[in-house]
Amino acid sequence: MYRIGIGYDVHKLVEGRKCIIGGIEIPYEKGLLGHSDADVLLHAIMDAILGALALGDIGKHFPDNDGTYKNIDSKVLLAKVYELIRAEGYEISNIDSTVICEQPKLKDHIDQMRAVIAETLQTDIKNISVKATTTEKLGFEGRGEGISAEAVVMLMSGVREK
Repeated sequence: MYRIGIGYDVHKLVEGRKCIIGGIEIPYEKGLLGHSDADVLLHAIMDAILGALALGDIGKHFPDNDGTYKNIDSKVLLAKVYELIRAEGYEISNIDSTVICEQPKLKDHIDQMRAVIAETLQTDIKNISVKATTTEKLGFEGRGEGISAEAVVMLMSGVREK
């Protein structure tokens, strides 16, 4: 049995914060504003997974009014979501994701992001796709005000013992 989920997230770019995308720090003069580390890509992936499992969204599981999650590394949250995948009897079939921004340029960081996501979700890197695109300077991403990300995940049942 397969389950499909989609996820979307957006965070504002601000000075004085690290730019964490896909579980890694991207050198840039601004970072993403949020309660956690504001990793827009991992948040979209988590929402896709939670949606596929019909378990709500990351706000339900990791509310921004809970101090436990203040400035937390989103890889920690993704690992908790992976535990839910396993508890429900599923595993990752594949993830396809896109980060939308004009800056910073991400192409040199994509493979590292894929590796971090694959490791956290205990799957092969070939099951993780990360792409980056611009909006041709249109919208809030094009003006450099924020970054968005979207993700689609396919989960399959019948967890194999590793």
